[in-house]
Amino acid sequence: MRLTLTRTLTTVTAALGLGVLAACSGGQEAAPPASISSSPPVTSSAPASPSALPTPSDSLGIPPGASPFSGLPGGEGKPVLAVKIDNTRAAQPHAGLQAADLVYVQEVEWNLTRLLAVFNSSIPDVVGPVRSARISDMDILAPFGRVAFSNSGAQTKLLRVIAQANLYDVSATRVYNAFRDDPGRPAPVNHMADPRLLLAAAPDAEKARDIGLVFSEDPPAGGTPVSKVSATWPSSGVSFTWDKATGTFIVGLNGEESRSSEGGPQRAATVVFQSVEQTDSGYGDRYGGRTPFIQTVGEGAAIVLRDGRMWSVTWERPNREEGTRFTLPDGSPMPFAIGQEWIVLLDDSLSPKIT
Repeated sequence: MRLTLTRTLTTVTAALGLGVLAACSGGQEAAPPASISSSPPVTSSAPASPSALPTPSDSLGIPPGASPFSGLPGGEGKPVLAVKIDNTRAAQPHAGLQAADLVYVQEVEWNLTRLLAVFNSSIPDVVGPVRSARISDMDILAPFGRVAFSNSGAQTKLLRVIAQANLYDVSATRVYNAFRDDPGRPAPVNHMADPRLLLAAAPDAEKARDIGLVFSEDPPAGGTPVSKVSATWPSSGVSFTWDKATGTFIVGLNGEESRSSEGGPQRAATVVFQSVEQTDSGYGDRYGGRTPFIQTVGEGAAIVLRDGRMWSVTWERPNREEGTRFTLPDGSPMPFAIGQEWIVLLDDSLSPKIT
């Protein structure tokens, strides 16, 4: 079954078969310096953070002290770190990704995709492979406040945007001592980072706060049983296969089960396919690839997966500073399962495939 998402309504149409995920080629980004040396903590001239949203509470459906991004314990009052991560075949196994509270999948040049992982409740010893920033990252991260944002670098004109953004830039070009090249991985997917050193370079990074998500151990009524949902681009793909034994969705990347340095595949408690508008951002790579701008402010359709079932919902984000709310057809909030979630930002011309 193929689900067609529009920005106003969600329509389900029948179709047979599963799409085969396309193999993903390597990225086109410039690598950070191979030689890593120490660097002083990052300072920024970015404006002060806007007034914080309400602190995590029982209204979010999470226990006291839990992260408002996943409902997992240990996140309240702790700083937030966002890291740009490669997800090509050559980039696996991923290091540290299992510790993320929230993972965004976004399209980049040449119909490739990249991951934007947000860490709060648990900080791993190492994370990577780390790749370069994109213009849409600033909008995606705006509701989180002035968090620490790490990447392997960016093109010159985007560096100026990052410098003015409400973020702490803890990239490889600023915090050299936090990065190392893994000799067991090929360039450019060998750039690994120490998250603790990244956060040490941004001691005033924003603490976790409400970004619009609501959680519940129990799913809402209804929902349609699903076994696998996937999205494909010409050069990339992502899939989520329900695993009843663990109560999670196994993440697949580029036609294969994902792999982690910690062992086993990546797993998601909640998955969102969010239909978004994409336009030309005015940015691109040196080979002519164009970077899409992903419009995450506004409203549209989405599907949410949890507990082996699927719900059609709407999403709404009224402005850049506010978080995204996901709402059921009856107007009530769509509760996420407690645990790591993946949000696939899917151009509204594309549709996820469902079985």
